[in-house]
Amino acid sequence: MAPIKPRRLPGSPAAQPRDASTHPLAALFPLAHGQTQQWLTHQGRELLLLEHSHFQAAFSRQGGQLLHFQPRGQRPWLWCASHWPQGGAIRGGVPVCWPWFGRHPSESGWPSHGWARLSDWQLLGSTADEQGMHLRWQLELCDWTVSLDAELGAGLKLRLSTRHQDSEPCQLSHALHAYWRVSDVARVALLGLDGAAGYDLLARADCRQQGELRIEEGCHRIFRRAGLLQLQDLAWQRRLCIDTRGGANSVVWHPGSRPLTDVGWNEALGFLCVEAASCGADSLCLVPGQEARLELKAWLE
Repeated sequence: MAPIKPRRLPGSPAAQPRDASTHPLAALFPLAHGQTQQWLTHQGRELLLLEHSHFQAAFSRQGGQLLHFQPRGQRPWLWCASHWPQGGAIRGGVPVCWPWFGRHPSESGWPSHGWARLSDWQLLGSTADEQGMHLRWQLELCDWTVSLDAELGAGLKLRLSTRHQDSEPCQLSHALHAYWRVSDVARVALLGLDGAAGYDLLARADCRQQGELRIEEGCHRIFRRAGLLQLQDLAWQRRLCIDTRGGANSVVWHPGSRPLTDVGWNEALGFLCVEAASCGADSLCLVPGQEARLELKAWLE
């Protein structure tokens, strides 16, 4: 099969060839002396590197954020920006948007997507066996406790659990904001949303998906459907299954030709965000002691 040439999105500079088969953190591997875990500092962040017979992976303590996951013999599944802002949120991997999604509904000065991705999480424990590794991260903030369980092996599974002990019911919206690595965002298709209704944040209007979803310009849509989706990348001959059924919504985002801070145009061609979420009209109201969960799973077909 002849290679597919990169295609530019409307209104964008011409795309240049790039090596999309590597990850910015790949140079930190392999770990020394047969280690399976190693802490180090990279671009001012504490990272936990994981080495297993089935995969390599990396988490950031800031955000409890999975930044890199690559099964053996495959291309990376997750995209991550090469340069990170000083002290700000890291763009890439799977940021935890919590305890609100997008802008705070009443406090304009509070950070977009909440405090979780800016806070340092505690690693409560990790275990490993022949099949993979399990890690649990936790963040305590005021009367809230949120934990992230990660199961990594031939595929990945993330589960976010939230409890609060406030005396009054509290609103919660959350998302596992995954940046999936692709050969060229203009060349991939997302299947599984045909007929799904939602809201287009760019057009500020209701929307309904017809057929497969392709990115021809910017896209930011919250679909009121959670399900089994397939990210089809013909250039890489890869079909990644993404299960968002752990929440109420599937969110799809790419900035199109709009620039991102510290991310070059060529670099931005290499991802598509497909997220599990419960947000907007599907935000939750938790009574004291109630637990909310959100899951995201992925595997290669």
